[in-house]
Amino acid sequence: MKKNAATLLLCVGALAGTMFSAEGPVPKGVRHLDHVFVILMENHAYGQIVGNPNAPFANSYMNSANTATNYFAIGHPSSTNYLEIVGGSNFGVRSDNGPDWHNSACTPNLLTNPPATNLDTPNSGPVCPIYGTGTDAATPAIDVSGNECTAPCDIDGTLGIDAARNTVGKTIADQLADKGMTWKSYQESLPPSGADYATYSDGYFTDITVPGNIAGDFLKLYAAKHNPFVYFRSVQDGLKAGAKNIVGFQGEGGLYEDLSAGKVPAFSFIAPNQCNDQHGRGNGGSQCDFDFQSDGTQAGLNPALIYVGDLELRNIVHAIHASRAWQQGHSAIVVVYDENDYSLAPNNNQVLTVVETNHGRGGRSSNRFYTHFSLLRSLEAGLGLPCLNHACDQSTSVMSDLFGGDE
Repeated sequence: MKKNAATLLLCVGALAGTMFSAEGPVPKGVRHLDHVFVILMENHAYGQIVGNPNAPFANSYMNSANTATNYFAIGHPSSTNYLEIVGGSNFGVRSDNGPDWHNSACTPNLLTNPPATNLDTPNSGPVCPIYGTGTDAATPAIDVSGNECTAPCDIDGTLGIDAARNTVGKTIADQLADKGMTWKSYQESLPPSGADYATYSDGYFTDITVPGNIAGDFLKLYAAKHNPFVYFRSVQDGLKAGAKNIVGFQGEGGLYEDLSAGKVPAFSFIAPNQCNDQHGRGNGGSQCDFDFQSDGTQAGLNPALIYVGDLELRNIVHAIHASRAWQQGHSAIVVVYDENDYSLAPNNNQVLTVVETNHGRGGRSSNRFYTHFSLLRSLEAGLGLPCLNHACDQSTSVMSDLFGGDE
């Protein structure tokens, strides 16, 4: 009955999507947060991590913190979900294509008439820098386009979200900047040259600087598709001006230095590299190799990939706990998987999401229906920001029970 009610609410929200897009009022239900740390993990369904012996930290952490047991990613592929987490919309992008860097001559998908969607299949090419207000792409209950999935795989295969007019091309980073608040995107293996023009990097070379004699062995550790902010014109312009909002894990202004100094922004977006976020790469060695098969179970997983990612997650969470920033004020850590493994029905896009606060009790689990839009709405509630795009939908609930807002 609870699921049926949630389904009805989302269907109502889909129909009303055009009404509640853009920016709305500041959501309620989460107490003020001084610092938020959002850690993104990759490409594994809820049941592939929960109970997995090769992910001991994630399983221990979900029991000591608060866990969403009915939380769903929206669509596919990765980039789409990252955009939805930080911007409440896919902005017309349902692909992993990289940014069309600083191209002022192209038209963002939001502004095309009729609306056009950037797809992997057939490939639409680089994504035009996002800005303006227009119409995003619908999320079908069953994707028959051949774009990544050819069976029920978006949300739960039953729910769909209509395209929304009046979608504004901005993210939570723009909202924070508008209020004079701070944010950083911490990207492991970002090249020393920074994020500008880098669609992939091995931690030093990028896809445009790698020498030809080693290009065949180029390991794509950093990926712009996991750094959603660089798809927006406002952020690309900031990078060109030398902004320091997108940094690596190590070195000056990096994740571990900031945590050690206790000087972190209000909003920290943390993305391990593709060998450490459980995504995998085909040329990264045995512990980074892709899962052997994708059938929604633990049987086909690369156990080393899961274990290495779990260690990375442990190290990040422990570093946050040891930081002076965690000891002061009210803060929250969110661990969320971007999407499942693309396996077909009866599997769905349910993913593990864990929330820990430094001010509320842990050990809770919530069976309330949540999505990536719910997460954005909850972050905006805690940071005092207006809801953005689909985070404003009537069907999108604040995750009060997990953030301790109902205590």
